[in-house]
Amino acid sequence: MKAIRAHEFGGPDVLQLEEIPDPAPGAGDVLVRIRAAGVNPVDTYIRTGTHARKPTLPYTLGSDGAGDVEAVGADVKTFARGDRVYIAGFGGYQGGVGTYAQLAVCLPAQLYRLPARTSYAQGAALGVPYATAYRALFQRAAARPGETVLVHGATGGVGLAVVELAHAQGMRVIGSGGTDEGLAVVRDHGADVLVNHRTPDYTDEIARATGGRGVDVIIEMAAHINLERDLGLLSKNGRVVVVGSRGPIQINPRLAMYRDAAILGMTLFNASERDVSEIHAALVAGLENGVLNPVIGREMPLADAAKAHVAVMEPGALGKIVLIA
Repeated sequence: MKAIRAHEFGGPDVLQLEEIPDPAPGAGDVLVRIRAAGVNPVDTYIRTGTHARKPTLPYTLGSDGAGDVEAVGADVKTFARGDRVYIAGFGGYQGGVGTYAQLAVCLPAQLYRLPARTSYAQGAALGVPYATAYRALFQRAAARPGETVLVHGATGGVGLAVVELAHAQGMRVIGSGGTDEGLAVVRDHGADVLVNHRTPDYTDEIARATGGRGVDVIIEMAAHINLERDLGLLSKNGRVVVVGSRGPIQINPRLAMYRDAAILGMTLFNASERDVSEIHAALVAGLENGVLNPVIGREMPLADAAKAHVAVMEPGALGKIVLIA
């Protein structure tokens, strides 16, 4: 089979398309024919060797994917050959599963049914982005119907997932983005208020949209840029969940003190098996009833994995990048 392998840590150029032997499932494993693999920023951090998770070299990249069950081990009773599935390799289970490949061996606990209405590319957009969105919104922020949620960076894979989940649960959603095209997609997926965070007065627009009260929850994709101003946008007892940050930032703690506000960090790696079960039960239900509709921004061939790693870190992302195996 073909797979994207890394024999050393470093830049995108360490990613190599190789022909390797087809894997075989053990008694408790499931072999999945990968149709699409999700590309996430965390994949690039792991590739550099600077992330807390440091796989043994050489390794096949990727934790998210979707495809068809090719074969099952003798002890597996929950899946059968031909089942459509999506793969979620992080959170509660050991590492990723190497989805940047034509075949991947998975634990049954890393697989979830992919409804017929959901494409393989959309299935590959679920494992990290949608699970992160659910964990940030519900398990960390404990957001509730009727609250106002600001999605700071709503046009990317995680941001759009938060918009859909919050809208489906009766929250008022304010989405920020940097382009008219991106904001139009955010609106179509459930945002009530749109703001362009490249304009100098966009925080005034948010204040006006809340009548000066502030927002209850902020899901923040770029805390290294926005955390200081986020604190000034919160209501009393408001919460900021830091989903992404690419460096340090200096803040004034008094902005949090005045509001009894909370700054909450999160990573999907810390999700327990119980957390993960809750997350994916909700996601599968949302897919089945049509509430969740992942946006695929770009489909790229497996051989272009290095280009995809560059693209996923560029500003102005719209939806999800997937590799087609």
